[in-house]
Amino acid sequence: MVIKREGSRSVVEAARKRIINAFSNKKKVYVSFSGGKDSLCLLHLVLQLVSQGEIDASRMIVEFIDEEAIFECIEKTVHEWRKKVSLAGGHFNWFCLEVKHFCCFNHLEEDESFICWDSTKKDVWIRTPPGFAILDHTCLKKRKNTYQEFLVKHNADGICLTGVRMAESIQRSKYMASSFSSKIGLARGNMVWPIYDWKDTDVWRYLYDERIDIPEVYLFLYQTGSRLNELRVSQFFSVDTAKSLVKMNEYYPDLMDRIIRREPNAYLAALYWDSEMFRRSTKGRRELEDKKDYKTEVFKLLNNSRKHFITKASMENARGIIQLLIKYGPLIEPKVYKAIHGCLIGGDPKQRTLRSLITTINMQYSRLAKGEHRGK
Repeated sequence: MVIKREGSRSVVEAARKRIINAFSNKKKVYVSFSGGKDSLCLLHLVLQLVSQGEIDASRMIVEFIDEEAIFECIEKTVHEWRKKVSLAGGHFNWFCLEVKHFCCFNHLEEDESFICWDSTKKDVWIRTPPGFAILDHTCLKKRKNTYQEFLVKHNADGICLTGVRMAESIQRSKYMASSFSSKIGLARGNMVWPIYDWKDTDVWRYLYDERIDIPEVYLFLYQTGSRLNELRVSQFFSVDTAKSLVKMNEYYPDLMDRIIRREPNAYLAALYWDSEMFRRSTKGRRELEDKKDYKTEVFKLLNNSRKHFITKASMENARGIIQLLIKYGPLIEPKVYKAIHGCLIGGDPKQRTLRSLITTINMQYSRLAKGEHRGK
């Protein structure tokens, strides 16, 4: 395995150059850090450049949004890197804010949100915030803003570095591709993505070559059968992590008890982890589901939408799918209806699946058109 090259230089060298360019603007530089594999690569690159005298550490502000419902090993990793940032001369903001977050366990309720560090539920917090954490801020509308909305306001006076990569999903690839231009390059507003072109193999190879310790939850996920491109760790109540909670209980015996005290609907993960609700499908379930006529199932749901979609979010999701069918109906292949059905059942609060479906349909049409053109 080798690190991919961008033109005449490796993606690592390209990322270093992008970081140096960001710091050359003489503004504050906010570095997003989550404790996950991508942000570990990004922060390691930044600190390496600081030690080499390539960038000024005094303008570096590393930001960690603590979402309360995170694995203990992630918290431990963030503590370790906070010390490294401080020793390098940078500043570290550890935010424990009452921000609004999507909770997939509340899909059947009117409000599908979860308030991190909810001040009305201190007795059932999953964790206790560290003593040095920032608990409130003038840029924050408590219980109304998401952390993304807060950061847009908070970081408006500087440049933001984040470890987002195109290879993570079709939606991100499309979003980032639409943002690039010959004038602004690899930036959108004050956002810069130094490792945007890294593949999963580049990330794992960099972590291995630089001997960077990773949170043990990645190893646990791999041991339970997750593929390398599925090793994504996020807040417990997002779809990506929720479907893994049952398996993680083997490694964290009291975890599920604490989660259910905080979010009673979390018991759904134990009952439906292998269902469309969590976009999970084992081999046996796939064999059963492959026999379904998903086009028929989709229209059954939509033809009686008042019965099947009772929350505001689910109704908006259904309307989005209806618009998709009206616009692209004749172009939609049978296998895409399975993804549409999963979107209706599992929900799509951020419309990521909807955007992915539109991209998939357009790509299929493009391939079909090119094939017909060559046939002529």
